Amino acid sequence: MLLGVSYEEFPQQGDWSPTSWQMKPAAQQPEYADRDHLNRVLCELAKLPPLVTSWEIENLKRQLADAESGGRFILQGGDCSESFEDCESSAIAKKLKILLQMSLVLMQGGGKRVTRIGRFAGQYAKPRSVATETRNGVTLPVYRGDMINRPGFTAAERNPDPDLLLRAYERAALTINFIRSLVDGGFADFQHPEYWDLDFVSKSPLAAEYTKTVDSLVGSLRFLETLTGHTPAEIHRVDFFTSHEGLHLYYEQAQTRQVPRRPGWYNLATHFPWIGDRTRNLDGAHVEYFRGIENPIGVKIGPRVTPEEVLRLCHVLNPRNEPGRLTLIHRFGAEKVEQCLVPIVEAVVRKGLRVVWCCDPMHGNTETTKDGIKTRRFENVLHELTQSCRILKKCGVHLGGVHFELTGDKVTECLGGASGVTEADLNRDYRTRVDPRLNYDQAMEMAFLLARLVKENGG
Repeated sequence: MLLGVSYEEFPQQGDWSPTSWQMKPAAQQPEYADRDHLNRVLCELAKLPPLVTSWEIENLKRQLADAESGGRFILQGGDCSESFEDCESSAIAKKLKILLQMSLVLMQGGGKRVTRIGRFAGQYAKPRSVATETRNGVTLPVYRGDMINRPGFTAAERNPDPDLLLRAYERAALTINFIRSLVDGGFADFQHPEYWDLDFVSKSPLAAEYTKTVDSLVGSLRFLETLTGHTPAEIHRVDFFTSHEGLHLYYEQAQTRQVPRRPGWYNLATHFPWIGDRTRNLDGAHVEYFRGIENPIGVKIGPRVTPEEVLRLCHVLNPRNEPGRLTLIHRFGAEKVEQCLVPIVEAVVRKGLRVVWCCDPMHGNTETTKDGIKTRRFENVLHELTQSCRILKKCGVHLGGVHFELTGDKVTECLGGASGVTEADLNRDYRTRVDPRLNYDQAMEMAFLLARLVKENGG
């Protein structure tokens, strides 16, 4: 058993420990040739400082509970899969800017406070549908993300390398540090939205509506300041949280700690880890690991899931039915959302289970063009969001959040929207190594349309 740290000295939580997942079948895990090398890396990781704190995690859990009750909305977004080379100031600032701008639109148009969760500072591993890739008669392990191996097609690059776990930690730490510096330095100040504008915002078809929204919000804040004689401290800075799929369980285990004056175990590599649709097996290692940590957690559910499975997941992962603990991130696709979501929501509501309903309208709407390029259509993403709002409202609950793959750059990876990307445009600036993302214009347009949906459906 690979420990990464000696957990025997700590009290265990019933039949759970940070290593108990190793006794379960673990899907989507890389095969390391040198296990001693892996264990040395895990021991080093376990000694490094945590990336987040338990009080930040508990703060997020409270905000998620507020979203469940309808008082708040969750905006989660970022890259499909982060790359080490994108850990540079401009790229990080652009990702932060687009989420801040979208949250501004959602607050003003949807009439709710917004919690921002970045899909970054740890999103370095990706599940894959096959274990190997063949080119010109040569078969090698598939690229699984920068945390595990490299995208180049050679044996040296594709073999899993334990040292990349340390590099992932370092890149995540650099990203979080820069984001905190930006937020603390006033980058997110709602009274200075001009700080957020990207170079091409003036070219957006929605620039006028965006400017009107900004002016309206700034006017409201100035009125509040005039009325009260001061500006609330929260106006000058915002909470910002990180998230990633907790796929590589050895990495997650190495950052799982007990903290002073709080019971239980925390994953201190991120605020909000989630289980993917491919790894949510009830008898599998991921569910085993996640059930024991104190973090708020998400579970992706796709068309293969049944209402009975969802109920069991809720009971295993949130046995105390704690508000804010569990977020169900549904990803059914525009064509299947009606038939899949309705029976699941009805079953969860009937049992009185506390969950945040979060729509991921990206993954279920992935398609491949005739030229073999993976893409998504703006209208399908919007349709799944619209249908999800309607279905949830009809069942007596509400959409508590959204989960987007997006970027602050003007890439050409998804089709349609106001940016007018066509299939012929995809090769112009297609950068993603795994899944296509909404570009800046598409993300902003989606925020305006989503704000209207939230307001029309009462949350």
